Amino acid sequence: MPKNPDSLPGFTETLVAWFAQHGRCYPWRETQDPWAILVSEVMLQQTTIPTVLGRYNEWMRRFPNPEALAVAGEQEALRSWEGLGYYRRVRALQATARAVTEQYSGIFPQDEAALRALPGVGEYTAAAVLSFAFNEPAVLIDANVARVLARLYNDPTPIDTAAGKKLLRRRAEILLSRSNPRAYNSALMELGQTYCTSHSSLCESCPVRTFCRAKDPASLPVKKQERTVSSLEHWDIWCLSDRGLLLDLQPPTVRHAGMYRLPQRPREEAEALPHLRDQHYSVTRYKVTRHLHRALLPSLPRASEQFIPLARLDFLPLASPDRQLVRTMLSLQESAAIVSDSAPQRRSKTSPRVSQNS
Repeated sequence: MPKNPDSLPGFTETLVAWFAQHGRCYPWRETQDPWAILVSEVMLQQTTIPTVLGRYNEWMRRFPNPEALAVAGEQEALRSWEGLGYYRRVRALQATARAVTEQYSGIFPQDEAALRALPGVGEYTAAAVLSFAFNEPAVLIDANVARVLARLYNDPTPIDTAAGKKLLRRRAEILLSRSNPRAYNSALMELGQTYCTSHSSLCESCPVRTFCRAKDPASLPVKKQERTVSSLEHWDIWCLSDRGLLLDLQPPTVRHAGMYRLPQRPREEAEALPHLRDQHYSVTRYKVTRHLHRALLPSLPRASEQFIPLARLDFLPLASPDRQLVRTMLSLQESAAIVSDSAPQRRSKTSPRVSQNS
């Protein structure tokens, strides 16, 4: 029988042995609880490991099991996710928690079909739970794994095409450890996070360099279409009164549904107001510039807008760029007030001091 050209004898064992000695310690690797593993997988989608590490343990203390998240209100769930971005993930996670609680009494099913039937759980997430919680031989292909495999086999087939995805899966199945899939999948991902990154390839010190066929690692993987970055602008108002800060509750049909944001205004209307500052931030494939203008009181709230007392701000879900800007503005205003209060005041007998509404 001819040898399979995709077979790499010794690769899997070498990789697992390296990981056993040098694998990083993450809290989700120290448990086999499917809920804890599911939470980590959802958090790690589109969010860096350092960011998740800063939030994971605290979040798990707040929602240690599916039941805890299932009974939480939407705004509590959204507020808990603030800073992680992509808030649809926590909505999907809450739907999963409710399904596991209601259908399985809080106990996760251990077969792929049942897992994939849960709301918010797709092919990859189901495989991750099977592999990391139950040590089942499930194939996992994320961006790190796709990059490692493309370089390992020196394959220029675009990884985002049907042919490329088929090749990746076939090779991943060939290499998958049947005896310890949990360690193997973790090791393959970590290889892509350390030695075989998108920015550089540390080929000389790579623990599996003798198996790698790549001639020019930096040119791989190939993608059919690179993501383009677009620019967006919006114009917001800052309206602060003794009633609180004017915020806009986002409707169910928009990206930040159920969260509060600074109110937006048409450009012409906003630019007629005093300009305060600009803020730059990124969202998926967009580079966003927010132009903030001071709204002069009295300013009547529009339909979805309301004045929020400052004491309530920490308990309400705000989009992360808004939270950052609100804190900056309040800090600047507090500093200005301290300077104003401590400075000697000279007032004309005929001209009273004019207070500016913020």
